[in-house]
Amino acid sequence: MSKKQPRVSENAIKRFEYSQDQIIDKPFNWGQMLRLFSYMKPYRKNLLPFSMIMVLINTAVRLIIPLLIGVYTLDRAIVNKDAKLLTTLVVIISGLYVASYIANFFRIKWMNQLGQNVIYDLRKHLFTHVQNLSHRFFDQRSAGSILVRIMNDINSLQELFTNGVINLLMDVILLIGVMIILFTLSPELTLAIMVILPIMFFISTSLRRNIRKSWQVVRLKQSKLNSHLNESIQGIRVTQSFTQEQENMAFFDGVNTENFQSWREASRKNAMFRPMVELTNAVGTAVLIWFGASLIQNESITIGEFVSFAFYLGMFWEPISRLGQVYNQLLMGMASSERIFEFLDEKPIVSQKETAIELENIQGQIEFDQVEFAYDSNRKALKGISLEMRAGQTVALVGHTGSGKTTIANLISRFYDPTSGTISIDGTDLKDVSLKSLRKQIGVVLQDTFIFSGTIMENILFGNPEASEEEAKEAARAVGANGFIERLPNGYETEVEERGNVLSVGERQLISFARALLADPKILILDEATASIDTESEQKIQNALKTLLKNRTAVIIAHRLSTIREADQIFVLDHGEIIEQGNHEQLMNLQGEYYSLVRAQFTMNTAS
Repeated sequence: MSKKQPRVSENAIKRFEYSQDQIIDKPFNWGQMLRLFSYMKPYRKNLLPFSMIMVLINTAVRLIIPLLIGVYTLDRAIVNKDAKLLTTLVVIISGLYVASYIANFFRIKWMNQLGQNVIYDLRKHLFTHVQNLSHRFFDQRSAGSILVRIMNDINSLQELFTNGVINLLMDVILLIGVMIILFTLSPELTLAIMVILPIMFFISTSLRRNIRKSWQVVRLKQSKLNSHLNESIQGIRVTQSFTQEQENMAFFDGVNTENFQSWREASRKNAMFRPMVELTNAVGTAVLIWFGASLIQNESITIGEFVSFAFYLGMFWEPISRLGQVYNQLLMGMASSERIFEFLDEKPIVSQKETAIELENIQGQIEFDQVEFAYDSNRKALKGISLEMRAGQTVALVGHTGSGKTTIANLISRFYDPTSGTISIDGTDLKDVSLKSLRKQIGVVLQDTFIFSGTIMENILFGNPEASEEEAKEAARAVGANGFIERLPNGYETEVEERGNVLSVGERQLISFARALLADPKILILDEATASIDTESEQKIQNALKTLLKNRTAVIIAHRLSTIREADQIFVLDHGEIIEQGNHEQLMNLQGEYYSLVRAQFTMNTAS
């Protein structure tokens, strides 16, 4: 197995080069953090102010209690042996502790609600935005890396919103209050202790950049881990078929180890803050005891003031320690927010104009005028294509793999825009119409059918949620799907798992036909849609289509040429160009490329 390991590592590099996930190396951006905190705006009139009131109450109580214990209880009640005052102070201090508990309870409750609401809104915003991005965005990123942004990166912000923001406010107020009281009690002792602060500030500042970059690496490694998990689970049948379980496990072990090491490194740097603060606290305590004792002897301060000072000094280091933790949360939030906002700032390559018109009640005439298209700069998928598909026609696109057939279908649905040239429906340029109204007029059935988790009825109704169940059953009967559906134990209410794995490939394809036909599109695109259907099922579909495709433009892409014999027009493509066109009989008489394809397929079928 060790001999295979280098090859596994190389495959890992190549596989993840396709992903666009990279470390974003930018300075800490407070503007971006303010953008992140803007998601709290909807709650600034209820949850946020109530939480802040609780913070102020809790902070005020914490600032008052040490004075009551040291200056009043020790220096006045105990020294003067005033039992009545002592009893009164005990009652007041106990009441303040109860008030602090109640304020803390509601602060935590309301901030948790606020944090969960913000996470909900942010995840909804990101998911909605991703739903509207162009196909090219998904071509360049794995499903796992997108999943990490929507789940892990947003989850990492939860602690920041539930505790970080309000703790920052609480600690800043507490720190200012403690500083004022310390200087009031003893300016000399306070200045002596504060000498060590610049040292701590210098050390902590030097760690900031490294910590933020470490958390970015963590997010990147998590993205790779999720990508591999998603790929491995979906491809488990292929892995087991080729007995590649060991290599796949070695691959996972490598990615998982990278993720583990990145977490360990980030956690190590993260953990350096608290010991540093505790060390500073220890030095400050030593200064307090040594210098404070001399001040007591000189009667510069009383024992009660010294005790209160010790309380406040502990309270001084506590918010500094927490501020370091909050800063670490901000660094983690910065790393995650950079990745989240990278997606949110992504603009759809295919977008509609502000003046886009609604495309309604179309006839279905499609025209390509000198259309060129390239997925990348190295190769053109279409080279100056010009064609016309008249309304109500059944048009077939034929050619070898990579000839441009699917590209034409994608351009009709405007999943991509042409590099040059125009595409129009009923004489209207597709760039001038709204995407929703365009795609509502088009139904697409692919060879790789996607079935959602849920019932068969829900999957069919996905094509038109407003349709009735009877209409859905009618669509299923029209494509010949009702036979196998009604034989299932629960019929149309049968639950299908993710991707419909409990169904055969042909059955999934028939459901996709029913789904598309229920949508009642004016234009129907069948991209290798009958490739996985047996001959009997294909014949049922062909018979149904004769009726269902009346007054509807159909674009059929198929390698099985038997499915396109009755097409009104056939375009033969080769390397992005139309080399022949006509109906089946005309092209057979021409004895060109189409004739060769038919003869080759006939010979292959005869041999089999």
